[in-house]
Amino acid sequence: MDTIILGIESSCDDTSAAVIKNGILLSNVVASQAVHEAYGGVVPELASRAHQQNIVPVVHEALKRAHVTKEQLSAIAFTRGPGLMGSLLVGVSFAKGFARALGIPMIDVNHLQAHVLAHFIKDTADDVAQPKLPFLCLLVSGGNSQIILVKSYNDMEVLGQTIDDAAGEAIDKCSKVMGLGYPGGPIIDRLARQGNPKAFTFSKPHIPGYDYSFSGLKTSFLYSLRDWLKDDPDFIEHHKEDLAASLEATIVDILMSKLHKVAKDLNIKEVAVAGGVSANTGLRNAFHDYAKRYNWNIYIPKFSYTTDNAAMIAITGYFKYLDKDFCTIDKPAYSRVGL
Repeated sequence: MDTIILGIESSCDDTSAAVIKNGILLSNVVASQAVHEAYGGVVPELASRAHQQNIVPVVHEALKRAHVTKEQLSAIAFTRGPGLMGSLLVGVSFAKGFARALGIPMIDVNHLQAHVLAHFIKDTADDVAQPKLPFLCLLVSGGNSQIILVKSYNDMEVLGQTIDDAAGEAIDKCSKVMGLGYPGGPIIDRLARQGNPKAFTFSKPHIPGYDYSFSGLKTSFLYSLRDWLKDDPDFIEHHKEDLAASLEATIVDILMSKLHKVAKDLNIKEVAVAGGVSANTGLRNAFHDYAKRYNWNIYIPKFSYTTDNAAMIAITGYFKYLDKDFCTIDKPAYSRVGL
């Protein structure tokens, strides 16, 4: 009998629904919210309202594209956390009501765990490009920078993480100060490709162990920019490409140096990257470079699986379904928690 999972993702500002059948992705629909661009960041109240408007048509479209009826669904997987509470409540409430109406199991999914398991999404039955267990995963998104040892789909250990700002936060804040717009990641990425990564030097943290820190880099960037603007009010316009390239290069170097240390200490060659920042060109290039230098087997997700999407929720739900790891209707959403 076929196992068909509907995944629902609503942790931040994207409403997404996906359908997976026997581990193979049939559809992945995402509705983004442009309303936040004018505010330079996600406004939680506006995000939750947009989710309310989008969730029914997004789920309907996901089922339609998958050529699956709601009666064929085996279970509904949903993001329970972490994320924005108002946004999560929309997805959680919808999933609970839908599953109860259909009389099928509910599966709660940790958003961070799902980012890691995005590497196991299959587009076809012949898709075998997946990490071999155990493997290391660098999880980098707007709010998280973590090095994770993945022993199985439900056994993950955080070996290192940021003690303050995440890499994505640092990029977004620096982009905002430069007046480049929101979200900052794609803008910095585009400009960096046209700039000189060695044009400017910014401070790097000296944190023991495997943990990260990006607050010092952010402060160094802001103070340097302030001093340069005193001498040249048009400094940003004249040097934005080089600024972006130097900022990106510094962040990538910080991320990769700690990841390399972990891989060397544990003698692991299977290394993956996940999360929104994994779409960054400089980081992707660095992974290919390290693969050649240190004989890593690397795994980089498709761009459509880097940002928040329901396909990763559905594949996580699929694994949990096989283990009959279901959740009860009384489980609430949670805004902050680790793996």
